Amino acid sequence: MDRIALTAGALYVIVLLRAGGTFAVGWLAGAGARRSRFAERISSAKFRRAERAIQRWGAPVVAVSFLTVGFQTAANFLAGSMRMPLPRYLPALFVGGAAWALIYATVGLGVLGVLGRLFAEQTALGVSAVAVLLLAVCGVVVYRRRRAALSSRDTVAEES
Repeated sequence: MDRIALTAGALYVIVLLRAGGTFAVGWLAGAGARRSRFAERISSAKFRRAERAIQRWGAPVVAVSFLTVGFQTAANFLAGSMRMPLPRYLPALFVGGAAWALIYATVGLGVLGVLGRLFAEQTALGVSAVAVLLLAVCGVVVYRRRRAALSSRDTVAEES
């Protein structure tokens, strides 16, 4: 139990620094955009409505984003760039970050334990499982890249 608590605590500090840093970078990027040539575009009524909605209702989205893969950075950056007030952002960060740290500490340690036992007791099966996992990841990456290349070709063909 101590190992899970220590891991969860370390992950919690990491996620607070990472997500809080992403929020700060978003805040700075938003401030820079407001002073740039895009200032006119982002001062429209439609943009201001979206900004107010994110400032008001974005905290639950930020908290839930920690339970997703790949969306947390975007949610934290958007919250910063849209100037979500800190009294709304920080509770979402603390709750979402705690959930993320706890899930990764328990499930992550469990998976590492299973893999450790698998490699210790049946090395060939462990190596095979890792090889299959790596091949699956490579297959997904190749598939996505090909699909993106095809869609960019279609876009270029439509523009011509």
